[in-house]
Amino acid sequence: MMSEIRNKVTESSLITIDLEEYYPEGKRVVFDIKDWLFEELILKEKDFRAYVKSHDWSQYKNSYVALTCSADAIIPSWAYLLITSNLSRYSPLVVVGDLIQLETSIFQNVISNLPIEQFTGKPVIIKGCSNKPIPDSAYTLLMSRLTHVARSIMFGEACSTVPLFKAKK
Repeated sequence: MMSEIRNKVTESSLITIDLEEYYPEGKRVVFDIKDWLFEELILKEKDFRAYVKSHDWSQYKNSYVALTCSADAIIPSWAYLLITSNLSRYSPLVVVGDLIQLETSIFQNVISNLPIEQFTGKPVIIKGCSNKPIPDSAYTLLMSRLTHVARSIMFGEACSTVPLFKAKK
């Protein structure tokens, strides 16, 4: 007589956190100001302000934006602030940097707002595989928060985890 097959993983108290489930929808855009510079080298305030004023900012609605300048030029801080003052009406987040910095900032917001009380005293698995671009820094931010509350933390899949942390008794 054969015994019934049991799924011990689903019967356990393990809690799996999949950061992909928290991935905010929205287009990711790199906004390069290089074309708004005189000879892609010099920021002329009057011309720059004219570009900012005439630009259609509504095209960035619900888009996350990384501001950058791919030209080797010195860009004053106020230029990024001026652009941000227009973008912030449409974009949920604007950063100065590249797409990696943008994703890092997005996940800083996500993880800092994650209610971690639900993981208090529990064994937690941080799921490692994802179809969306989750930055490594997101995992380290999550780990930093969880070590204060979780009983143990593992990384990977329930069937194959790497132990990372165990709270002292």
